[in-house]
Amino acid sequence: MVADFARRLLRRWKARAQALQDDVYALYLAYRHAGVPWYAKAWALVVVAYAFSPIDLVPDFIPVLGYLDDLVLVPLGVALAIWLIPPAVMEECRAKARRVREAGRPTNWTAGAIILLLWLMLLAITAKAIWSAIHQ
Repeated sequence: MVADFARRLLRRWKARAQALQDDVYALYLAYRHAGVPWYAKAWALVVVAYAFSPIDLVPDFIPVLGYLDDLVLVPLGVALAIWLIPPAVMEECRAKARRVREAGRPTNWTAGAIILLLWLMLLAITAKAIWSAIHQ
């Protein structure tokens, strides 16, 4: 009985995780869509970059809090982005995201490199600010 409940719960979580992945990719597609307002594109870009980034606001190795941002911030960001995007455009992008997933996972090394460079620039700026503050 408990094992059956656990299997159902795991299946439900996997389905929600898959839907969230599809929505994040759909937001990436919506970011590139001409029918999306600039502010929705900007927010979608922030959410997609954060979701795909290997660097989190709270590192995953911190007990409990480490995964809290993945469980709370990403879904909230996705929900807000979806709310900002016209429903017809979002449905079109979701359908395309599902087709791409079924054909095989998309790989965009350029986007990954850009995200990595942005994080490295942020790290360099932070290090420079700390160095300047220490050596004044």
